[in-house]
Amino acid sequence: MKERKLPLIYPTVGFAGLLFVLAAMWYAASSQNSAAVYLLLFALTAVFLVSIPHTLINLAGVTIALESVQPAFVGQEVSLPVEIMNGSRATRHGIELALSSSSRRRRRIDYIPANKAARVTLRFPARQRGEHEVGTLCLTSIYPLGFIRFLKRFASSQSYIVYPKPAGAVKLPSSFVRRADSRPLTDFGEGDDFAGVRDYVPGESQRHIDWKAVARGQPLVTKQFTAEAEGVVYLDFSALHFAGVEEKLSQLALWVIEAERAGRPYGLRIPGIEISPAVGQLHFHQCLRALSLFE
Repeated sequence: MKERKLPLIYPTVGFAGLLFVLAAMWYAASSQNSAAVYLLLFALTAVFLVSIPHTLINLAGVTIALESVQPAFVGQEVSLPVEIMNGSRATRHGIELALSSSSRRRRRIDYIPANKAARVTLRFPARQRGEHEVGTLCLTSIYPLGFIRFLKRFASSQSYIVYPKPAGAVKLPSSFVRRADSRPLTDFGEGDDFAGVRDYVPGESQRHIDWKAVARGQPLVTKQFTAEAEGVVYLDFSALHFAGVEEKLSQLALWVIEAERAGRPYGLRIPGIEISPAVGQLHFHQCLRALSLFE
């Protein structure tokens, strides 16, 4: 990530308290002409002045790198994995990470050893569907005494997707395409066409597990089969009778989830976009992405 120029230095609430204490000590020392109070006043002031460069140095050589952000639904939390790297030869202490300088959602890292990295996850609510940029990330430090705060900003062009909030009727629409011979709908079997894979659910039959993928070190997935164009559900935007666009998108998002959960091939039709029927995680996220980016 690219570091923005002009890092900021500004006082904390503790600095106001320090000024009050120093002013009180100066008044007591001058009114009583006490050498001991003057000595304590100068010592405390010196400690404060020495702490300033230590606060500035604490973020020297510290950079951040973003990892991929998983999509989330409206109403959920977006998880933003961040790696904070210490490229200096000294341990860094008390570093805080936030999505912006005004954000109250901060993650604190107590220490990062020299030439090491710490991994943290920022979480914030997903309020609106669509594609959003991460924006600016901020590293701050008040170490060691907490009287001043040093802030460094890092600009990011990385984006993340927020899917529409699933809502509406759970039952899938009854419209589907049948074969020309109008055979009744049956369970998908090995005699049907391969339609994709989905995550294996513990307890179900292991007959359709993709063992070749397991041998390659991939997680357990179940093969899905379907007769040609039989039992395919088409999720059609124009067929919904809701008044609002967001209500339609929420209903379609819920049906995408239910169709994928049932392993039933489904296609999506929204104005300007038609996605052919299929099942599997790639198809699942393709449909939800199309819904989230719909204008």
